[in-house]
Amino acid sequence: MKEIYVQIIWLLVLAIPVACISWTVTHEEIFHEFKEWCVVCSKNKKTIIKRKFFYLFTCEYCFSHYISIFFLLLTQYKLLFTDWRGYIISGFSLVFVANVYMSLFALLRQSIKKEKVEIAEIEKISETE
Repeated sequence: MKEIYVQIIWLLVLAIPVACISWTVTHEEIFHEFKEWCVVCSKNKKTIIKRKFFYLFTCEYCFSHYISIFFLLLTQYKLLFTDWRGYIISGFSLVFVANVYMSLFALLRQSIKKEKVEIAEIEKISETE
């Protein structure tokens, strides 16, 4: 079994691509049309399974679970235990850390947007004077 600090470093690093992919697919402009299509499908499909399938592409929290599973299979990362329990603990831990990263990123983007609006208002006021 690896030392716990190595496992924690793996957790913190592995959460970065999980957060990045989850955020990009569910929020960024490059996937806007795809997301809008998924929103429509998640509301209008006849079966609950189809609606939930399309919904997962619109929610960064939901999507991060599937991206985490992909990365766990790719890296065979386990946390605390070397058997199947390590996969369960690492999976939920990875989702949690990735969502903390996405929340921090959202706050940062909101702060930057607010600053841009305030700067634009200041520039507008100084132009009129």
